[in-house]
Amino acid sequence: MGKNSTRENVGIMIEKFVKEALAEDVGRGDLYALVEDTIDASAKIIAKSEGIVAGVKYIDVLANLENIKITWFKSDSEHFVKGEVLATLNADSHSLLKCERTILDLLLHASSIATLTRKYVDLIEPYGVKLLDTRKTRPLLRVFEKYATRTGGAVNHRMGLDDSLMIKDTHLKTIKNLKEYIINARKKIPFTAKIEVEAENLEIAKEAMQALCDIVMCDNMSPEQIQEVVAFRNENYPYILLEASGNISLKTIESYAKTGVDAISSGSLIHQANWIDLSMKLD
Repeated sequence: MGKNSTRENVGIMIEKFVKEALAEDVGRGDLYALVEDTIDASAKIIAKSEGIVAGVKYIDVLANLENIKITWFKSDSEHFVKGEVLATLNADSHSLLKCERTILDLLLHASSIATLTRKYVDLIEPYGVKLLDTRKTRPLLRVFEKYATRTGGAVNHRMGLDDSLMIKDTHLKTIKNLKEYIINARKKIPFTAKIEVEAENLEIAKEAMQALCDIVMCDNMSPEQIQEVVAFRNENYPYILLEASGNISLKTIESYAKTGVDAISSGSLIHQANWIDLSMKLD
């Protein structure tokens, strides 16, 4: 599949999403529009707190569908402060007011996630460690929420079970011989798919590396325990990637970044993001 085809598919997916988001809010029709005729209107999106912009790509699609002219003064991934005007909008009053809540919700949801993500990224960037998101997303919002973490500076972990083969502790309960399982898996999964094994201690991490997986996830280990895994990896399997996960917070992430792992994953980028404050004001 070429780049143009990929872009088209992404565009179709975004359009479907924003149409459904708007339809959820409008229901059978905006009652406001029944009362009076429409007039030309303009509005501003104003920041009432600081943060990182995310959601522009989605809102542009919605604006195009509803014939709203939107001019952005900030792009995705850019920082804004309280009081800044992020965008101006021009349209007929019925269209503008019908879309107000959907536009704000898209911008608030994505920007809030991007804002928290950037705080994590800033803490570990000096150590050359990648920040990864997880599959702990709201149902049916995974693509949108992972777009938001990516906008904030994270690298997406797998989108679903078909991206890569992750063997978690629950899977290990069903596997008698990990090395044999991985050898067999290489014959059946796509050539480009990686195999990652979750390890809760050094012994399991060693077993996973000896079974020649691609990535070991050090799950719920202390930084001190992970340093032991890193040392063993560096000496014996330098080509295997290490990921730290579990109990990762703004307070702890830097201590994990110092261990020498390649990446740190955290579901809190999404499920702990508090909404920032934005509003739309008509001129």
